[in-house]
Amino acid sequence: MSIIAENLKKVRSEIESSASNNSRYASDITLLAVSKTRPTDDIRIAANEGQVHFGENYLQESLNKIDELKELKLCWHFIGPLQSNKTRAVAENFDWLHTLDRLKIAKRLSEQRPTELEPLNVCIQVNISNEESKSGCLPDELTTLVDEISKLPNICIRGLMAIPKATQDPKEQKAAFAKMKALQLELQTKHPQLDTLSMGMSGDMDTAIAEGSTIVRIGTAIFGPRAPKSA
Repeated sequence: MSIIAENLKKVRSEIESSASNNSRYASDITLLAVSKTRPTDDIRIAANEGQVHFGENYLQESLNKIDELKELKLCWHFIGPLQSNKTRAVAENFDWLHTLDRLKIAKRLSEQRPTELEPLNVCIQVNISNEESKSGCLPDELTTLVDEISKLPNICIRGLMAIPKATQDPKEQKAAFAKMKALQLELQTKHPQLDTLSMGMSGDMDTAIAEGSTIVRIGTAIFGPRAPKSA
């Protein structure tokens, strides 16, 4: 068994354990393998082990991978920041976008999504820790943004995404994720289709699952450390 296969088995076991410890079903939690900077051979190995969902941050790199691996019928998630001049490529090639935070971008995605494809699944990125250095909609702006985006025909709001402020304090992690869950529940009173919470990475996955995460984004724990960029 390859290292990637072993790592996948371990991560899946951790998800199952965390779900069980928090009275949840592991089948309700999607493992998103973050494959940015990884070669297609690594993605093929993971796909051969039953991994379907892959997350990419860098657009041109990801488009090359999607084309090279198209026979595998994978589900591709764009999880990096998205500029206006790159919306068409995401609208035409991806199944999910996790980083939507502006109505302008949403309108472009809806206009550019090919009609023969299913609506693009999107998560609204929330700046849950109110960090100046991070993208994302502020919590008090969220209701209005969701109301407006929900009117667009070719994208489907599925939920919320957040990357809380980095901390090793479990109480701080829990508070941020709990706030995300509360926002989801509030929005569901008007938008019941918001079934997704994309939150939790290698260092805080267990806490995120405890607070209701439905997609965890895991990279290094599956593929190993990324090689340093050459000078």
